[in-house]
Amino acid sequence: MTKILLVDDEESVVDFLQQELTFEDYEVVTAGDGQAAYEIYEAQKDDLDLIILDWMLPKMDGLEVLRRIRKHDDIPVIMMTARDYVGDKVAGLDGGADDYITKPFDTEELLARIRVILRHSEQNQATPQIYQYADLELDTKARQVHRNRRLVQLTQREYELLLTLMQHAGDTLTRDELLDQVWGVDFEGQPNIVDVYVRYLRHKVDTESDRKLIHTVRGVGYCLRDDVHA
Repeated sequence: MTKILLVDDEESVVDFLQQELTFEDYEVVTAGDGQAAYEIYEAQKDDLDLIILDWMLPKMDGLEVLRRIRKHDDIPVIMMTARDYVGDKVAGLDGGADDYITKPFDTEELLARIRVILRHSEQNQATPQIYQYADLELDTKARQVHRNRRLVQLTQREYELLLTLMQHAGDTLTRDELLDQVWGVDFEGQPNIVDVYVRYLRHKVDTESDRKLIHTVRGVGYCLRDDVHA
């Protein structure tokens, strides 16, 4: 059974979401503050499949919990917040969140996002393979990415985006195609989320190299291309 750590300091929110997630056959453990959440994560990390993490928490805020987890784990994390500020979303995604949802939200939207994240996680684990393009290497078994033998730390969503680009190296993928393959056909967020994640990915993959591999095809989308050998 898929196990989810649900972290929120509002008991009514926890009770409602725990009931909904349990009804969907997820096993749910809960925490009401950041310190307790991190302690539960440390004790049960080998059994957890996903974390739903509120931003504003007592004792330790959600962003700090996320940062501590990301030091040594790429477990999928969905951030929740009652504040719809772009700065919060950027900080959460920069901190390593795989997705972001603003309260109040429709339960079906959250469930759809959970399904997409878990499906990608399962697919990546099911077919271990090594993808190589120029000096970029992605190992789906180890879930590691290296550029010129340098380890590149990616969030799960960044990893899935890069994997999709590597699986179609040389081909141009439209934003809609990337949305469908990485976020899922039932994603209801803004299409420009693709542009945001491509920017994150470029910063981590291309910044320290003279050879840029992630290219924009103006008016169409993005592609992985090595111009040196084009």
